[in-house]
Parts: sequence; C-alpha cells; structure tokens
Amino acid sequence: MTDSPQRPSAAQSPMGLALSPRATLTGWRRRALLALATATLAGGACAQAPAQEWAPTRPVRIIVPIVGSTNDVLARLVAPKLQEALGQPVIVDNRPGAGGNIGADMVAKAPPDGLTLLVGYNGPLAINVTLMDKMPYDPVKDLQPITLAVKAPQYLVVNAKSDIKSLADLVAKAKAHPDKYSYASIAIGSASHLTMEMFKLAAGINLTHVPYKGSNLAVTDLIAGNVDAGFFVPGNVQQFVQQGKLRLLASSGPKRFASTPDVPTIAESGYKGFEATSWIGFLTAPNTPRPIVDRYHRELVKILTSPEISQKLHDMEFEVVADTPEQFSGWIKSEIVRWGQVIKATGAKVD
Repeated sequence: MTDSPQRPSAAQSPMGLALSPRATLTGWRRRALLALATATLAGGACAQAPAQEWAPTRPVRIIVPIVGSTNDVLARLVAPKLQEALGQPVIVDNRPGAGGNIGADMVAKAPPDGLTLLVGYNGPLAINVTLMDKMPYDPVKDLQPITLAVKAPQYLVVNAKSDIKSLADLVAKAKAHPDKYSYASIAIGSASHLTMEMFKLAAGINLTHVPYKGSNLAVTDLIAGNVDAGFFVPGNVQQFVQQGKLRLLASSGPKRFASTPDVPTIAESGYKGFEATSWIGFLTAPNTPRPIVDRYHRELVKILTSPEISQKLHDMEFEVVADTPEQFSGWIKSEIVRWGQVIKATGAKVD
C-alpha cells in the first residue's frame, strides 16, 4: 500500500489550542510588523538626537607670528571670550620671525586636535610665497582656514616734526634727494613693507627700507626721527597721531575714514586705482576634523560680531568680516595672486 500524504499538523498556541496555518501566518506577520515599527521609531529617535559638540579637554594656544602688532591685540581681545565659550584656558603665544613663517609653520605642523590656532595675516599666508625662495609650508595646503576676521587699510605717516607736510611733499622731496629718505615696516614681506613698495613704484621715488620685528620698534623709531615715513594699520599709529607725535598724510583704502574725513586716500591724490588692504584671520592645523573647525567658526564669529568686541575693532578702524572657512580659503588664494603680482612688479626682495 502506498502511504497517504500527511497533512501539516496544526500549530499549538501557548495555551495548547490548535491554530490553523493561516492563523499562524497572521501571528508572524503581526510580530514582524510590530518589530519593524519598533525599529523605525528607534531609528527616528536616534536620527533626531543631537550630535555631541566637540570641546577641547586641554588648554588651547593661539599662535601670533609677530610681536607688537594688531594681530596680538586681536588675539588678546578674543582669547578671554573664547576661553569662556570653550571651558578651557586659551593662551596667546607670540612666535615671531621669518616674516611670520616661524609661527605659521608651528601651526602647519601641529596635531589636528584643535588645540593650536594661528592668527594669520598677509605676510605668512599670501606674500611670502612669492617673496621668499623657500617656504617651510604651503599656506593653502598646510593650514586650515576658520574665518577671515578683519580687514584694514594702511595709514601713511611721518614724524610730526618732519618738514614733510603732505603726500605731494614726500614725493617731491624724495625725488629731489633719492638717497636721503627711509621708511619703516613692521616686517619683511608684510603689507607694511609691500604697500610702500607699491607706492614707490607708482610715484617713481626711492626710499630706503628699514624692516623691524613688529610695529612697536618701528613706530618708536619713527617718532624718534630715526626713519622718515611708514605705512601702518590705524591701530598701530592712531593714538600717536592724536597725541601730535605723528602726522597722517594719506590712507591706502578705497575711501576716506569716517574718523579722519580730511585725510585723502592715495588713489584720490593722483594715483588712481591704488589700494592696499591688511587683513587678519584665524586658522588651525591641516586635516583638523570638520566638527572642530565648525565649533571654532561658530564661537569666533559670535565673538567678533558681539557689540563689545566689534565696537573695539571699529574704534581701531577695522572692518569686521567673520566669513566662512571656504570664503577665507578663497580669499587667501586670491591674495597670493594679488601680492605676487605686486612683488614681481616692484622687484621687492627679502633684505
């Protein structure tokens, strides 16, 4: 005899009752749908949970690659506010030398842990690439921009006791005595240096370059009469102009300052198109994770645009920029091209 086919036995419920195959399938379907719904809700809750914000666990250093400058002033304005926001000590560390390259190189070679920041400026970020034969770092590849903080034009000043009374007077005297007059700069390759080189080329004059390590000594020697002229950002010299120790001849900006409406720009004094801008920004080590960069960007923009700090910067004749890391990166690249053209046109060299 042939065995008759066996029918599947009914499943047993937890209570011992027989369940039909259809009932069993329905039960499994319900359990699957319930599990899927639970997982979806859990996933949604995880997606909505905020990511933990990065914060330093050790002190932060702000490297200032030049002494006695507005870079240092800016760093010391920002440091206490940043310390309050981060909950860790923020130390300003001056590391001058090589036109700002020493300090910038320290940050370029620092670990990407968010504990080292750079207060960078034209020199080590845009000018030195063309001015110097060798660079220990690449300002585009080896530094991570956070934000361009401020911009400022330059004041052309002379000693208040000088017989140079105006911009035209400076040009006339320099042409009459090509080897007599000198100018101070805050550092080789700084905007202070190259702005005067630009003007020398535009005016067809010669002035002997006397570079210093920072603005303090340069301004002190100018007040003492040891040098004849110089371009400086307003924050370095405005108090001495107000005290009658320095005479302000012109500014390198595109328009007159509201605080000095009687002082002409170089462009309107017969040198059409002449414009030179100094700027300062915050950067950190290369390959720093984006959450760290974003945290610093958010805090620095908040500090720079706060009523207290923005007013102090305005009083120093700074324009607050506070842009994005991407915008700052693009600015650095464009400034490398711009100052490179100036250096090639003027023949400026590292003295």
